[in-house]
Amino acid sequence: MSDALLIRNGRPMGGKPSDILIRNGVITEIAETISAPDATIEDVAGDLVLPGLVEAHAHLDKSLWGMGWRPNDAGPRLIDKIDNERHLKRAINIDPARQSARQVVLSVGHGTTHIRSHVDVDTDHGMWGIEGVMATRAAYADIVDMDIVAFPQSGLLRRPGTLALMDQALKEGADVVGGIDPCAIDRDPKGHLDAIFGLAQKYGRPLDIHLHEQGEMGAFSFDLIFERTRALGMHGKVVVSHAFCLGAPDRDLVDPMIEQLAELDIGIMTTGPAGRPAPPVKRLLEAGIRVCSGSDGIRDTWGPYGNADMLERVMFVGLRNNFRRDEEVELAFQVCTIGGAAVMRLDNYGLKVGARADLMVVAGETITHAAVARPLRRLVVKHGRVVARYGSCVRTSP
Repeated sequence: MSDALLIRNGRPMGGKPSDILIRNGVITEIAETISAPDATIEDVAGDLVLPGLVEAHAHLDKSLWGMGWRPNDAGPRLIDKIDNERHLKRAINIDPARQSARQVVLSVGHGTTHIRSHVDVDTDHGMWGIEGVMATRAAYADIVDMDIVAFPQSGLLRRPGTLALMDQALKEGADVVGGIDPCAIDRDPKGHLDAIFGLAQKYGRPLDIHLHEQGEMGAFSFDLIFERTRALGMHGKVVVSHAFCLGAPDRDLVDPMIEQLAELDIGIMTTGPAGRPAPPVKRLLEAGIRVCSGSDGIRDTWGPYGNADMLERVMFVGLRNNFRRDEEVELAFQVCTIGGAAVMRLDNYGLKVGARADLMVVAGETITHAAVARPLRRLVVKHGRVVARYGSCVRTSP
C-alpha cells in the first residue's frame, strides 16, 4: 500500500477548495489540483480541513469512561475531591492503563492528535498511574502523541515521600514536572516551588503547575513563580494551568501579572470553566501570551461531565469569554489547536507544506460553524494515516 495520501476537494482552514498531498507523514503540497497516481485518495467533498486538535490538559489516568455510571458524592472542597478520588482508585479499580487507553481512543475519534496528560503521583499508589499511562503512550503511539506530566495531585510536601516518587517518575520518562496550589494544598509555597523548580532544573524538563488559588492568594503564588522563572532562566518553560486568579475583576491585581507572563513567556491553560473565575483569553492573546485549553478530567470522581471533544471545548472557551463574532470564536479554536501546539512546543504543527500531517476533516461552512455544530469528524489523520472516520477510531480500547 502506498504511504502517500491525497485529500481531494478539502477547504483548508475554511478557504478555497484545494487538494492536500501527504507523503511519509508530511504535507508536501497544497494546490487547487494535484495529480498523484500512487496516492490513496480521500475525496472530502468540500468539507473543512483543519489542524488536529490539541488536548493540552487531560487526566487520562482517572476517567471512569466505560466503567458504568457511578453517582458523584464527593465533598465540596478541592481537598475533599482529591482525598475521595485517591481512596476510590483501588476501591473501584480505576486502572490507569485501561482507562487512559479508553480516553485516548475517544479523543482521537473526536480529532485530537496530541495530548498532555497530568498523571497522579502519590504515596498511596506510587507509580501506578505513571506506568499505566506510559504503557498507553507506547501502545497507541501510532494514533496520538502524548506528553506525560508527573503530577502531585494530593500535595507534595504534605505527604512525605511524594517528592522521591516525582523524581522517580522523571527518571522513568515523564516529560514535564507538575505542581499544585503551593499555598492552599501544601501550605508551604516556598518549599513546594523550590522542590518542583529544583526537579525541573535537575532533569532539564519544563513545568506545568495547577493553580486553582483565587484572588490575592493566587497572585502571591504567581509572584513566587515569576521570581523563580526569572532567576533560573526558565523563560518559555513554565505553564500555569487554570490560573483562576487571572479572572479577578481587579485590573490593578491582574494587569501586572499579565505583563510578567508576557515578559517571561509563561503559558496559560484554561478550560473555560463555568463555575470559577477564568483567565481573559483575548487580553492574554493580545499580550502575546501562549494560551491553550483542555478537557481536564472527564466522567470521573470529581464530576460527571465531559466527553474529550476539544471542538466542544472551543465552544466552552468561547462562551466563558463571551466570544460571539466569528473572528472571536476562531480565537477559541486557535487556543485549542495552535495555542496547544505552542504550549507543548510541537515542531512542524499546522496546515502548511512541510508540517506533520496531523489533521481532521469536518463538515461546516466556516470554522465557527463547525465549532458550534460539532458534527462527527469525517476523517482524522495522524502521521499521514487515517486513524478515525466519522467518530470511530481505527484502534480499539480495553
